[in-house]
Amino acid sequence: MERDGWRNRAKRWRALFQTFGGAAVNLVFPPVCCGCGRLTGDAHAVCPSCWAELRLIERPYCEILGSPFAFDPGPGAVSPQAIANPPPFHRLRSVSLLEGIARDLVHGLKYRDRTDLARMMAEWMVRASDGAVAAADMIVPVPLHAFRLWRRKFNQSAELARCVSERAGKPYRPEVLRRVRRTRRQVGLGARAREENVRGAFAVPESAKSSLVGKRIVLVDDVYTTGATVSAATRALRRAGAAEVTVLTFAMALPEPI
Repeated sequence: MERDGWRNRAKRWRALFQTFGGAAVNLVFPPVCCGCGRLTGDAHAVCPSCWAELRLIERPYCEILGSPFAFDPGPGAVSPQAIANPPPFHRLRSVSLLEGIARDLVHGLKYRDRTDLARMMAEWMVRASDGAVAAADMIVPVPLHAFRLWRRKFNQSAELARCVSERAGKPYRPEVLRRVRRTRRQVGLGARAREENVRGAFAVPESAKSSLVGKRIVLVDDVYTTGATVSAATRALRRAGAAEVTVLTFAMALPEPI
């Protein structure tokens, strides 16, 4: 635990000083793997061992939910879940299953103030977006309620969305979606309870509605679990006139292993 704490502090200090010296910083704070902390050649990468642990989501997968298939059902296939309960968003894309190193990265960003991870994670998200980021008119993060943002000090989804925006050269528009109702944490709630918990939790400010009409939006969150949160956020964007919403997350939690 003490060694992990030292590594986290070193990574945060290195990120803080990165803009002040480049090569000099590398001498004082040598680049380390974002996953395990071993020395590596790039401060915004993972070592080969950690990379091998990632369960990247690649085709074949559901064209709507982006969930991987255990076998190849052919091009354009849609999962039974997407057919039985069509989501309000156009499609979902994620980098990895929420396991092992992917879970560590998500938790590091969200709970251990490892905002330095966002750049690397966002680069992978752009590649996993299946062209959605390139086609988007704007990048929008899933917002936190003001009280939770005050307690946490930052929004991990906003950090990812900002880095996706910078990486792709797309407008970053956090102001177009607000969380207007304070909700319970989704962790530990079942699918139905999650849906009820976030019902009516999001809204588009009147001043932003005209800028959304006919636009293609990439909605960014850190993890997709049941889809309750991003579905509620998507409905608010669609009611304001958005033509298409693609959900982009770093990780996806599957209800059953494949």
